[in-house]
Amino acid sequence: ILRTLGVGGFGIVYLAQDHALERLVAIKEYMPGQLAKRSEGSHVSVRSGSLAETFDLGRRSFVNEARLLARFDHRSLLKVYRFWEANGTAYMVMPYLQGQTLKQARQQMVEPPSEAWIMRRLLPLLDGLAILHAEQVYHRDIAPDNVLLPLEEADPILLDFGAARRAISDKTQSFTAILKPSYAPIEQYAEAASLRQGPWTDVYALGAVLHYLVIGHTP
Repeated sequence: ILRTLGVGGFGIVYLAQDHALERLVAIKEYMPGQLAKRSEGSHVSVRSGSLAETFDLGRRSFVNEARLLARFDHRSLLKVYRFWEANGTAYMVMPYLQGQTLKQARQQMVEPPSEAWIMRRLLPLLDGLAILHAEQVYHRDIAPDNVLLPLEEADPILLDFGAARRAISDKTQSFTAILKPSYAPIEQYAEAASLRQGPWTDVYALGAVLHYLVIGHTP
């Protein structure tokens, strides 16, 4: 472990050196701060026994997300090299990516980007989503701050499925709803069985991203 790259409500990301392959990688640790704490050494434990079931549910979702991402190999889908469970929690190893988010790039612009600039970023994302949807997998958290634009004009990468966050929220209702206001379609707000989620859920969100890129604000 070289240093901490970022800390969120549900995990910590570290920069690490892979000695075997001599490359830098990012390690994401499942660490929901409201449920767990660091005890002796690197061990993670729940804050109280009543939270154990929720913590375990989130950890299983975290591992399932890692398994899911490890299955796919597309330039616009985040790659997972490996994952494991230790220290009372779970970890996944991913490429160390540098760049800025689509949101950051748009905020730096004085005028809307050209059609060519937009298509260069959105078409690879559509290709990646097509692969997910063919396996009945849906992202459900697409927004400008969840799309990374790597350095050197490489294809954009879709980040963070948020599986652990969603599982914990479904269980406790104590966290903010796992959706992006203005980017999530109506079926992500409603609990009616008639409003099913599917590929159209991601397509709507990507359409909202397109709106943001052109207009400069959310629908």
